[in-house]
Amino acid sequence: MSSEVIVDHTDTVCFDNKETLAENDAGNEDVQESGEWKRQDGMSKRQMKKLLKQKQWEDQRDLRKQKRKEKRQKRKHERQAQMEENRDVNIQKRFRREMEPSTLRLIIDCSFDNLMALKDVRKLSKQIRRCYAENRRALHPVQFYLTSHGGQLKGNMEEFDKGWINWKDIHIKSEHFIDFMTAEDLVYLTSDSPEVLTEMDETKAYIIGGLVDHNHHKGITYQKALDLGISHAQLPLSNFVKMNSRKVLAVNHVFEIVLAFLEKKDWKEAFFSVLPQRKGAMPITDNCDVPGPLLEENLESNSSVDEDEPKQTDKDEKS
Repeated sequence: MSSEVIVDHTDTVCFDNKETLAENDAGNEDVQESGEWKRQDGMSKRQMKKLLKQKQWEDQRDLRKQKRKEKRQKRKHERQAQMEENRDVNIQKRFRREMEPSTLRLIIDCSFDNLMALKDVRKLSKQIRRCYAENRRALHPVQFYLTSHGGQLKGNMEEFDKGWINWKDIHIKSEHFIDFMTAEDLVYLTSDSPEVLTEMDETKAYIIGGLVDHNHHKGITYQKALDLGISHAQLPLSNFVKMNSRKVLAVNHVFEIVLAFLEKKDWKEAFFSVLPQRKGAMPITDNCDVPGPLLEENLESNSSVDEDEPKQTDKDEKS
């Protein structure tokens, strides 16, 4: 008797579960995921899904079209960028082929380290970087030397410009230039010299004093040349240029003037292609006499200001 009751109860539970599942399936088929579509009579669930996917595909047609357009434009820009890069490389290669390195040696004498404050050492470091960059792209690059490299300058370069150890086409030496070069080949560029350059001998080694001192050590490079017993000369600036400001050029300006002269073979063109506008440089014409004070003012290739530094006032000069 008890077994019959159990069987009847089990059958009742199974029957109830089947009815529940059937109702759920019917609800799933009648209501689609989008909530907008309802199953049509005689259409299977698979057919309904296929129809829904087709509608979504058609609805996204414009979006796909826009994406294809964006991809085409992106590829076009990439091709143009590649063509520009290739053209620049070709120009650079052609420029490199046209380059004719000069045998002239140009030295920046860094033996004045103890005469400069740290802020001036940093300015000198910046000017040296400019010299290196200009020489790398010059039509007639010189044989570039940094001598007596050490002290504050080396420490500053190691701290703020670690890439200098990988520089190419430059000779960086801790020794003084007199220790490894022949004295007869050396010419110190200093405005205190009574000698004026007319040409540059590419068998010589010309020295630029690596000193940023704001004119506090007048005549120091000329005296150094006399002490070492080497030749000295000044650039012929006063023969071609009249300036409204002090005749004090940064180290990199002197360096760039030499590079420009090697290319143009004309001092006037070399000066005016390099001198900053703030110097107020004007050409000296046949009707314009060379001002006397210009010959006496200090054009120190070693006593230099930063290329971006504002012009000092008379008060600063007196101090």
